[in-house]
Amino acid sequence: MDGYVLDTFALMAYFQDEQSSDKIEALLTQALDKQIALCISQISAGELFYMTHRKHDAARANAVWADLQEMPLAMYPATQARILAAARIKATHRVSYADAFAIALAQELGCKIVTGDPEFKEVEALVPVMWLT
Repeated sequence: MDGYVLDTFALMAYFQDEQSSDKIEALLTQALDKQIALCISQISAGELFYMTHRKHDAARANAVWADLQEMPLAMYPATQARILAAARIKATHRVSYADAFAIALAQELGCKIVTGDPEFKEVEALVPVMWLT
């Protein structure tokens, strides 16, 4: 089964109904039908929450968090091994720490990263990227 890790960029695109949100909706439908595995890091989920809170307000952030819990996503915690893997990526590549967690998770699971964040061009040699346009 194919697997995908959504980064914060992809989650924000979906929740803000941006142009690429239809691609995320298609992935969610496939995950619901158990055709693919769709995953996120808890660190990305936390980043989504605080970014939504800053851009909108606490009520919107709480609503997004509740919606996220109902989506067909496997949410992976920040274990010691994942923290170290993300830290190693961050130490050697110009990516955010939250993105390093998504990259480390994709590597661990053998999944593609789903993003539109140009920061990921830096790590295409580490992990396959499904680009949102």
